[in-house]
Amino acid sequence: METSEIVSAAEMLLGTGLSGPVDLGGSLRSTVLRVRRADDGATVILKAHGEQGAYAAESGGLRFTDLGPRLLAADDELRLIVMEDLGTARNLADVLLGGDEKEARTALVEWATVYGRMAAASVGRGHELSTAPDPWLEEYVGKFSAFLEGLGIAAPDGLDAITALQGDRFQVFSPGDICPDNNLLTAEGLRPIDFEGAGFHSVFLDAAYTRMPFATCWCVFRLPKTFSLEAERAYRGEVVAAYPELADDRVWRPGVRLATVAFVAAMTVALFDRVREEDRPMHRTRKVASIREILRYRWDTTAAALERAGELPAVAAAFRALLAATGHWRAADLPAYPAFGG
Repeated sequence: METSEIVSAAEMLLGTGLSGPVDLGGSLRSTVLRVRRADDGATVILKAHGEQGAYAAESGGLRFTDLGPRLLAADDELRLIVMEDLGTARNLADVLLGGDEKEARTALVEWATVYGRMAAASVGRGHELSTAPDPWLEEYVGKFSAFLEGLGIAAPDGLDAITALQGDRFQVFSPGDICPDNNLLTAEGLRPIDFEGAGFHSVFLDAAYTRMPFATCWCVFRLPKTFSLEAERAYRGEVVAAYPELADDRVWRPGVRLATVAFVAAMTVALFDRVREEDRPMHRTRKVASIREILRYRWDTTAAALERAGELPAVAAAFRALLAATGHWRAADLPAYPAFGG
């Protein structure tokens, strides 16, 4: 849809004129605009989705929780959402990349706490969402096996364990993409703003974001272990209220490691071909780490975690084989987040 069409459709939904559309960037999958209402002068956000699945997930997710922007109107036929404008506050990525240590630590713990609280409050409410789970785990396990074989690395035993996360007994609601740039640090507290992947999935998939850190994000640097553990404790401290079993390290730690393996496999498939011949940064305009640095960091740290735990040895060996196969990249070690002295 063109900007004028989006604005006109939103005017019909709201019953008031809208002016001054500002393109907020969106993505290849959506157009996001900020506009001003004629009736009260307030600004609102318009989001026109190109894909039905993302629209259904976001509109359903915004209805499900009050932690995100308030849903003002939605048009299922046009895949158009009108939502509250949370303003221009900095996001968590801004703080990690340009704030000081105290500010970043506080924001990181708040981020983990908010998502843990959201997850705990959702337990037992899966019937309230009509969207079907995204079968990405099974899809990427198959792709990762084929990817390894294409490099002459045997697909390891144990990858099928990842698919068990798809329907494990610790299902929670999540916006899906909980990366730092999708979290505004408003005066009222941290607010998630992206619900395109909203739905129920294993609690361990969100928990892994605290440890990796930030499994699928562009703003990935090393997080000091003490702060990573503090964020993990904050998230876990909330979800154990709904799932007491998660207080047991014999349940929690293997689950988080398995979710980490899932994300590393998925991101390897998603990113490797982009830097097979030449490295590039994870973001076009922000000063961030390179894809090669991040991939090698993921393979190394995940293999080491599996080796220490004595789990999935064939998977750890496959990650080690990837490190050996890309030794010629000469990628630098992944630096720490600037807020933490990187």
